[in-house]
Amino acid sequence: MSMRVNNLTVTFADKVLADVAGLTFERGRPVTIVGESGSGKSLLAHAIMGTLPASLTARGSLHMDGTTYDLEDRTNRRSLWGRTMSLLPQEPVLALDPTMRTREQVAEGAGTFRTDKRAALHTATTLLGSLGLGPAAGAFPHTLSGGMAQRVAFAAATIGNARVLIADEPSKGLDERARAELASLLQRHVDGGGILISITHDLDLARELGGDVLVMKNAHIVETGPAAAVLQDPAHPYTRRLLAAEPANWNHSWTRGGASIETTGDPLITADGLTKTYGRQRLFSGLSLSVHQGERVSLSGPSGSGKTTLGNVLLRLLPPDSGRVHHADELRGGRLQKLYQDPALAFAPGAALRHSFGDVIRRHRLDPARLEELMASLRLSPALLERMPGQVSGGELQRLAIIRSMLLEPALVFADEPTSRLDLITQEETITSLMDQVERHGCALMLVTHDRTLADAVTRRRVGLGVDAGSEAMLTTPA
Repeated sequence: MSMRVNNLTVTFADKVLADVAGLTFERGRPVTIVGESGSGKSLLAHAIMGTLPASLTARGSLHMDGTTYDLEDRTNRRSLWGRTMSLLPQEPVLALDPTMRTREQVAEGAGTFRTDKRAALHTATTLLGSLGLGPAAGAFPHTLSGGMAQRVAFAAATIGNARVLIADEPSKGLDERARAELASLLQRHVDGGGILISITHDLDLARELGGDVLVMKNAHIVETGPAAAVLQDPAHPYTRRLLAAEPANWNHSWTRGGASIETTGDPLITADGLTKTYGRQRLFSGLSLSVHQGERVSLSGPSGSGKTTLGNVLLRLLPPDSGRVHHADELRGGRLQKLYQDPALAFAPGAALRHSFGDVIRRHRLDPARLEELMASLRLSPALLERMPGQVSGGELQRLAIIRSMLLEPALVFADEPTSRLDLITQEETITSLMDQVERHGCALMLVTHDRTLADAVTRRRVGLGVDAGSEAMLTTPA
């Protein structure tokens, strides 16, 4: 089996969003598409699947198994969904039904679901267990961490054994161990004779999968070839810039040692003897730490180990089971800010973005020119503020959340995976802007991230949480 795409274009009104002359996908040879946000990577995948938004138009043809499909027809591939072609979506939380337990909604994709529901549920339970999600089989999506939700979505996308699997940012939100397990599962699909198309910002995943890499920029493919060649000795300047944007290659003033940890004076946050348990899982016990002005600390650990929970306890958004948290007076008046892993949670869905920013500016009597300054520093058009939160990309919304938090010149920012939706180049630009504000105002930073190289580049101390088979471990080390 092979699949060929010819003369594919995706347009919005008269604007071309993706333009690819021809691509061939072979069984047993993965293809990974990389490039900046907005380059057309996901649109290419959705055009192949037939799942583009109604406002966009696809043209071209898809050839598979002796059949030719007109890409402009949105309905002619629906019979292939789940059995021949399957899509692992970019936003797993939005793809999962919040009213269904994970086992049931994964089982719906099994080939036996309509004829033998019990067998389908058994298959779903086995698949979830192989992904390390056995205890979460009866859970609702809102109780899962971001990484766990991603793995549930992967299970739902693959249980039907579709020969063509399109994975849109499959490793987003996963820790290193879970990402390695995911790469192994994707490789198993390839080794079984399947076609794999991955869209990712994660160049390490592209390296692990091998096969071919396509680099997209401004709707076009600018470089293509074997993964080893493209990612080791790129020919195109944009590909070289993309590789330079990996955190391990950053070279900024704040990555070269930076300020030492400030241990004199009063801390901004002091925590003593914190314990928190969910169900039968104890996330942390007897944990004590402090965060001082200007200090940069990362919280690391596998998905579901309690990093976000610890942050919420430290911010006093969630009470501990035992222990206490003290905040210094410097954190009053909005000077303690949180950047959410899912930025959609930070904005009212029914209000234009300008209202969210206008409320902050009026309430705290801020200079509106500061908003313009921050928007320009992150390459965001002021026109975005006229849109609703659901009308901008996840990456744009994440940068807007950073801007709103920095308007108040906070004393401490708790950043929960603040760049998880950004491509490498935009991530570097965003972190650079964030660190410029952090250093300019002597702001403390607590960073939650699965990316060890990002933590090493940005922070000077690491608090690690680890949960394995019901036991917990906690350590604090220099980053």
